[in-house]
Amino acid sequence: MKSKLLLTVSLALAGVLCHNLLHAQLNINAQLRTRTEFRNGQGAPLAHGADPAFFTSQRTRLGLLYNAYRIKLGLTVQDARVWGQDASTINRTTTADNNGLLLHEAWAEIQLTDTVVKNQAVYLKIGRQELVYDDQRLLGNLDWLQQARRHDAAVLKYETAAWKLHAGFAFNQNKENAAGTIYNSTPAGNNAGGTNGGTIYKSLQYLYAGRQWKTGSASFLFLADQFNKFHYDTVATTVSKVYDNGAWNRMTTGVYFLNSFRHLTVSAGAYYQLGRNASGQKLEGGMANLLATYEVSKPFTIGAGFDYTSGGTTSSGKSKAFDPLYGTPHKFWGLMDYFYAASAFGNTGLLDYYLKLKWKPNAKSVMTADVHQFASASAINNPAKPNGSGKSYGQEVDLVYNYAITQQVTLEAGYSHFFTTPSLAYVKNVSNAKSGADWAYVMINIKPSFLFK
Repeated sequence: MKSKLLLTVSLALAGVLCHNLLHAQLNINAQLRTRTEFRNGQGAPLAHGADPAFFTSQRTRLGLLYNAYRIKLGLTVQDARVWGQDASTINRTTTADNNGLLLHEAWAEIQLTDTVVKNQAVYLKIGRQELVYDDQRLLGNLDWLQQARRHDAAVLKYETAAWKLHAGFAFNQNKENAAGTIYNSTPAGNNAGGTNGGTIYKSLQYLYAGRQWKTGSASFLFLADQFNKFHYDTVATTVSKVYDNGAWNRMTTGVYFLNSFRHLTVSAGAYYQLGRNASGQKLEGGMANLLATYEVSKPFTIGAGFDYTSGGTTSSGKSKAFDPLYGTPHKFWGLMDYFYAASAFGNTGLLDYYLKLKWKPNAKSVMTADVHQFASASAINNPAKPNGSGKSYGQEVDLVYNYAITQQVTLEAGYSHFFTTPSLAYVKNVSNAKSGADWAYVMINIKPSFLFK
């Protein structure tokens, strides 16, 4: 009897194993992306006498995606560093700030509903993952940056053919503490925090509802992120940040819309932000954007739009500076990354009026040209010019050429010029700044992929 039972269980397990093996897929993907840059004022104007920078950075990735019955597993190991950063033999000097080897993604996605339930499903995705929604203005993977952006989070998903309902949760700690939950929000290392600084949230929660149709989509987002409270302490003229118990809460909510009307495509968004920012200051700000793109012919499109993010401080000390959270600023506010990127520009907000041209002469080539007019959204209080120094930050011109050598190898080259102003130099805290800035790059992207069934 026992032998028959053992045989039955063994056959059942073998059947399940064979079913999983027959229906499982393993995708192995890799990436080697080198980018050589000439920086003559990228991110901020250079002061007179400062020399331009020239270097090559490299991203190396190896990824695995396992897809089986009701489960997916994703793993991406990444190394991002500058050529020559390490010694050419054994390296014993690399600091934590320069260590570019990390685990970019490590997640599992479990389908909680049975596959017999058609056209709808509930998933739980947990682990280190990219959060990418809509046009990536508020939540994106920041792929342009060699180290990119990821989150340690759990996301519960309900999805149908037309609807997406997501709820995400994250809670960060620096280590396995014996007591307390105080979080150092500026950890060492090469990290990409918020869009206008390096502060990392202590915890995060969001609700996302998206509706798709044949010609477009619309969505609603509510996101709350919390930052560990702190105060500054001075000991023997040395000022240090001391973290306290508790957290400041910031909330962001709004809507996004995208639709194509034959040759015309329109996208728009509006968001409101309140609570307290990462410094504990009371906050009330907003963001709005609109872009219309028209397909003049098959190879040629033209677009025009504007972006607005509020800024400034009220008479009561409340901040009006909207923070675009954890998006991909390189995609929107100029390729030279002057705004909402690593180089801060104060809290005056931003107005951006722009034109976009795109020409695709053949299946392998794409050329784009963007022109931006940047200005402050609020008054600039420059003590050196009490009568006002004007709100204009200047103009930026971005030219990019993409060529697909093969399906797995692409070449990209770009040149940008920024016609800077004294107001821009002031908010960037650059004394004796040059009147213009240049940036150029050449990037080779190699992305092989293999699928095993």
